[in-house]
Amino acid sequence: MMYASEPPVSIQHIHELGPLFEAVQMQAIYADGKTFPDCLPKGDLTTILALYEEEHGQPDFDLRAFAARHFDEPTAQQTDYQSDPNRSAQEHIAALWDVLTRQPDAGQGSSLLPLAHPYIVPGGRFREIYYWDSYFTMLGLQRSGRGDLMQNMVDNFAQLIAQIGYIPNGNRAYYLGRSQPPFFAGMVGLLAEEKGATIWEQYLPHLEREYAFWMRGHDLLTPAHPALHRVVLLPDGAILNRYWDENATPRPESYREDVELAHASGQPPETIYRHIRAAAESGWDFSSRWFADADEFGSIHTTDIVPIDLNCLLWFLEKKLAETFESIGQEISAERYYAAAMLRADAIQQYFWNETAGFYFDLDVKTGAQTPHYTLAALFPLFFSLAPAADAERVANVVEHKFLQTGGLSTTLHRSGQQWDAPNGWAPLQWITYRGLLHYDLHRLAAAVQTNWVNTCQKTYAETGKMMEKYNVFGEGGAGGGGEYPNQDGFGWTNGVFLAMAPLTNGSTS
Repeated sequence: MMYASEPPVSIQHIHELGPLFEAVQMQAIYADGKTFPDCLPKGDLTTILALYEEEHGQPDFDLRAFAARHFDEPTAQQTDYQSDPNRSAQEHIAALWDVLTRQPDAGQGSSLLPLAHPYIVPGGRFREIYYWDSYFTMLGLQRSGRGDLMQNMVDNFAQLIAQIGYIPNGNRAYYLGRSQPPFFAGMVGLLAEEKGATIWEQYLPHLEREYAFWMRGHDLLTPAHPALHRVVLLPDGAILNRYWDENATPRPESYREDVELAHASGQPPETIYRHIRAAAESGWDFSSRWFADADEFGSIHTTDIVPIDLNCLLWFLEKKLAETFESIGQEISAERYYAAAMLRADAIQQYFWNETAGFYFDLDVKTGAQTPHYTLAALFPLFFSLAPAADAERVANVVEHKFLQTGGLSTTLHRSGQQWDAPNGWAPLQWITYRGLLHYDLHRLAAAVQTNWVNTCQKTYAETGKMMEKYNVFGEGGAGGGGEYPNQDGFGWTNGVFLAMAPLTNGSTS
């Protein structure tokens, strides 16, 4: 990647350090590519880059020593925290909320985007807030009676929408350009359960602005130019959405991995970088779901795919916008969003449902055909009660016979080595499936999903004292694997979903 040899007038963030950043990342000075972008500079970044330009050509130059001299590594917080083996998993999580809470102090030169209120981080290497994680974390906060943190998280996201125009992947400068699955309306709904329906009106401007972000460019689509940003025009005139990123460069937090994949893939670098970043926006980074060849990472083509889960989430946003505008007497706006939701619901059933397979699949707009990948994204129409009852029963049959394992639900049916594939199970998809099944009174299968998943979490907690980011749901189970980094403990959304599902084991209802 080429950079100008002269330093810019003013550098704001480490990932903008051009040749110095590239050298540190490509030489793997830090074991985790996310570490360097998260470092705190010990001085002015423009000055540090000038020093690098002056020194790096010298025979005895040591890049590792240079980095240590000019940057402080991010430190693990609450390193003195130890799990109490005498606590139940529920008690452990209740105590862990404060451990995972961060104060809104970004620090001089930090890549963190400052927030107004304390917030929950997932844990491990994830030292910032994450968008879609937070919805599932809030499920647990709700169970723990932590309405204070629920309010903080919704207000922080509303702040990001007001300041940036959307909610980024996380509150880091290097995440700007992409979002994540749009669960903000779901978060507002959880807060409304605690504080009343007027909460919807309070956050209406933010909900509408987020919708505008996802629909940007919809009025510019034509049959000759059917895709722009996150919107895609289909042959019958329907407009659906895809994942995207405004940048076509390596991700700063995974710079070396992206450059090496681009070199090996055969795709133009800008093209594959965009596909990689779009997959990061999906939250499923990475999965054979996005690959043309299920076993070949280099065949990733995310922006060619119109995903079922994203479009269900946007249907829900349209529906809540319509209902909220109706509740305050703004009928014209309400009718506009009701109409949009109705058109999207029809398109979801038309383009994603496969009558032969009895399952929902993503759409490849380049081929005009559904992708062949069976994934738990197919459960989003059930989660939002969009699926006809007969179709929901057929989806449930596939889930029971193909996805359900002793440890919970496998994310996909394919073992690619990617973390969002078999044999891994992830908390958010257990919840989406579980709740979706309950919406159609499919209680027996819902109970099996709940029991298997909760038992996996409890078993691993008993063995390790930790709640994990992901789990192997096959056989004896345990911590999951695959992907760009080791399995993380903490862990925000696992904690949230566990608390939301575990009460059923004691005879309670959810």
